[in-house]
Amino acid sequence: MEVRPMPAIQMAAPKRGKPPLHFADLDTEGRADAVAGLGQQSFRAKQLATHYFEHLTVDPDDMTDLPAAARVGLAEALFPTLMTQVRTLEADKGATVKTLWSLHDGVKVESVLMKYPERATLCVTSQAGCGMACPFCATGQMGLTRNLSAAEIIEQVRLAARASRDGVLGGDPVRLSNVVFMGMGEPLANYKAVMVAVRALVAPAPLGFGLSARHVTVSTVGLVPAIDKLAGEGIPVTLAVSLHAPDDELRNELVPINNRFSVDETLDAAKRYFDVTGRRVSIEYALIRDINDHAWRADLLGRKLTGRGTGWVHVNPIPLNPTPGSKWTASDPAVEQAFVDTLSGHGIPVTIRDTRGSDIDGACGQLAIKEDS
Repeated sequence: MEVRPMPAIQMAAPKRGKPPLHFADLDTEGRADAVAGLGQQSFRAKQLATHYFEHLTVDPDDMTDLPAAARVGLAEALFPTLMTQVRTLEADKGATVKTLWSLHDGVKVESVLMKYPERATLCVTSQAGCGMACPFCATGQMGLTRNLSAAEIIEQVRLAARASRDGVLGGDPVRLSNVVFMGMGEPLANYKAVMVAVRALVAPAPLGFGLSARHVTVSTVGLVPAIDKLAGEGIPVTLAVSLHAPDDELRNELVPINNRFSVDETLDAAKRYFDVTGRRVSIEYALIRDINDHAWRADLLGRKLTGRGTGWVHVNPIPLNPTPGSKWTASDPAVEQAFVDTLSGHGIPVTIRDTRGSDIDGACGQLAIKEDS
């Protein structure tokens, strides 16, 4: 295949208008201090947390346990509007809802809410655009606009939890139980905000959403130092590594950060994550026709994974959701099955990822690109 010059990788977000400080940006002590600074007793912070994380509301009219004269002032000061719905598209008979949001500075981001039996999963965005420059990814084509704040990430979760509870997904109320950081952006390139959000996800109610850490997935293209840092956080979330090629020659083109952290360095970091947390790592592998779906690459991947031990990894082949005008497309189903069979032959658990929303610009970034074009 033709190897093109590697696109520049942006590791730091350009400066843009900073989002207003929000209740969800603060830790427990910071929330109490903020409430006290508004002339209220600090215990009101726990009441506000209950409304936000449990009742999923920021409407002062709902906060009947607060002094009537203070409700509006507290809500306006601590719950500024961070995102406004621009468009919503549905697929799978309403079980998949993709929402385009406009942030306070007009930047557009997306989230995808998916209903499963008795639960819902949110695919959350951590950056506006992405600086990793993967050429087959719609978000990678956008470049990086800016990092999202912790509260902008958390607000996506609150709004999704509320929508799930209120029966937006096909009419039946369900609980939002899973959050995957697989939307727009590279989560570990926005490490600080993502970790504030993760702590809010797993903190017991009413200080957070009370999700199980094993139901939170943080993805990365392979920022090795950040993977090691995540392993030491003491929060055993699921780590998902977007590998997409087992050999450096191809991965250098598909995932340009590989020029900095090789396949072997990335897999070694993933294995260290398992060793520290005991959480099985997911290897994400977008199958691209005639590019990375060869049987010999499946065999090489199998050997690299089993060479690092057994029981530590699970592979998710993903039929590529092509972007408009792109040369990249999904593998033939027979080739896909052969790839799966080869990995299974190495004794590696394999699950083909369920692709949702292909008829509503399902790949992250497609809707935002259309809106801005």
